Amino acid sequence: MNKPAFGTGDASYQAAGGIDGLRRLVDDFYRLMDERPEAALIRRMHPQDLSMARDKLACFLSGWLGGPRLFSERYGPISIPAFHAQWPIDETHSAQWLECMAQAIALQPYDAGFAEYLLTQLRVPAQRIVQASHNRHGTP
Repeated sequence: MNKPAFGTGDASYQAAGGIDGLRRLVDDFYRLMDERPEAALIRRMHPQDLSMARDKLACFLSGWLGGPRLFSERYGPISIPAFHAQWPIDETHSAQWLECMAQAIALQPYDAGFAEYLLTQLRVPAQRIVQASHNRHGTP
């Protein structure tokens, strides 16, 4: 029997290893953000204590990938672009975020097809965040 395609039902959530797999991804992502000098710009946009940011991102990714909607259960509704529009975020910020995420994804035991799919899908909200920030702050 064939597995459902990524983006169908909870196939992406399962491919990511469920909430435990997503928490590992998020932990690696924020560790890389802390360690990489070229990510300092986006790291400064976060609080020193990343505990809540880690939980929010893992919970968001859970629902976004077709798993339990943990973010809305814990934190209520969210519009990712509208939330991030409070900061002036440009293409450089977006590229730094995506690079940290790409490296974090590469550290996971994901199937190569899923890793590529996930990073491609993450580019969509990343671009929407840049556009929302541009609309609010007029950043290029």
